[in-house]
Amino acid sequence: MRKEQNNKGWNEIKTNDSWAIFKIMGEFVNGYEKLSKIGPCVSIFGSARTKPDHKYYKLAEEMATKIVDHGYGVITGGGPGIMEAGNKGAHIAGGTSVGLNIDLPFEQHNNPYIDNDKSLDFDYFFVRKVMFVKYSQGFVVMPGGFGTLDELFEAITLIQTNKIEKFPIILLGIDFWGGLMGWIKTTLLDAGNISEKDLDLIHLVDSTDEVIDILDVFYKKYDLKPNF
Repeated sequence: MRKEQNNKGWNEIKTNDSWAIFKIMGEFVNGYEKLSKIGPCVSIFGSARTKPDHKYYKLAEEMATKIVDHGYGVITGGGPGIMEAGNKGAHIAGGTSVGLNIDLPFEQHNNPYIDNDKSLDFDYFFVRKVMFVKYSQGFVVMPGGFGTLDELFEAITLIQTNKIEKFPIILLGIDFWGGLMGWIKTTLLDAGNISEKDLDLIHLVDSTDEVIDILDVFYKKYDLKPNF
């Protein structure tokens, strides 16, 4: 692919870029049309590499079931690992189970617990991230890798800068996330790169009941609606 691109002239590359706009627009239209009908949902993030016998897989499944029991659906990235656990818990509980899958050269494939009419495939990460942010009433972030961190910090940035409505961002797993939160509270805050009130945007918890409590308390004050 890189070799083919090198053989193209600048004008041809610009033309291809222009046509890509229509594919991008198509992904936005399809996403908006399908996700506008799903109702209030909470997104669960975490590693695709987490195995079904791991404690965090089981915790994600348990949490998804409780989320459904409290009136929300579940959105995940649609793949294996923590994403599969989230969809599985929602599916078993009889709730809405949404998967926003991304085409990747490794790791990613649709898990079998997504509702048939709520499985979406994306080529573009940035389109997929818009869907997560727009239609999630909360982010529950479990142990993961670069992709998980990407979703986490983008949501924090958008809320911090008032580009979207505020919603709960919850880190589940103190052993995993404690070091990151410590660095944010010391290095980032001490350097003056964030303000004290920015720390209130993130909740660090260690149990599924705490996740549910944070969601319930938040939405006693705010209406359930798309975030922008």
